Amino acid sequence: MFKAKRRTVVTVTAVVAVLLAGALAATLLTQGKGNASDDFVTNQAGQRPLAPDITAKSLTGAAISLSSYRGKTLVLNFWGSWCAPCRAEAPTLAYLSKEHGSKGVAFLGDDVEDTPQNGLAFERSFGITYPSFNDPGYLVAQEFYKVAPVNDTPTTIVIDKTGHIVGEVLGEVSFGEMTTLLQDAAVIQ
Repeated sequence: MFKAKRRTVVTVTAVVAVLLAGALAATLLTQGKGNASDDFVTNQAGQRPLAPDITAKSLTGAAISLSSYRGKTLVLNFWGSWCAPCRAEAPTLAYLSKEHGSKGVAFLGDDVEDTPQNGLAFERSFGITYPSFNDPGYLVAQEFYKVAPVNDTPTTIVIDKTGHIVGEVLGEVSFGEMTTLLQDAAVIQ
């Protein structure tokens, strides 16, 4: 009787260990890929929402229209100079914009709840050379919220050449997440 109980305990323990190992492996293999977490979203081709066609003023006062980016993959980053994660991700975005600009990838920012002076100082301090919308009232962000979950900063959206949303990162971006989204947009191999 004692051996039977012991054998049952060993068997149950082994089964639980195998299940836990499988769950851990699945988590590690899918991390940063597709819909593995709430902060990294990808949309399958054919099921991608159309980005809103917005025209708004930049931090320098020039008009920017999203439709002018059609034919290029667009990385749109929602940020604020007051946002600590935005400051942490800024060097990654500055690097990626320089690295992928020649591959047909354009970068654009949306500076929310900020002044143009603070936004321009932020861009200078991090070497960001791409333009940003001046969006102190979250008007651009609200338009995007209708088709994609833009409800915090930072949020980064990748839009394909046809104007459809490939996916997004809710929170601070990583190099790996951006690489995955750009691969999904068929920009990099």
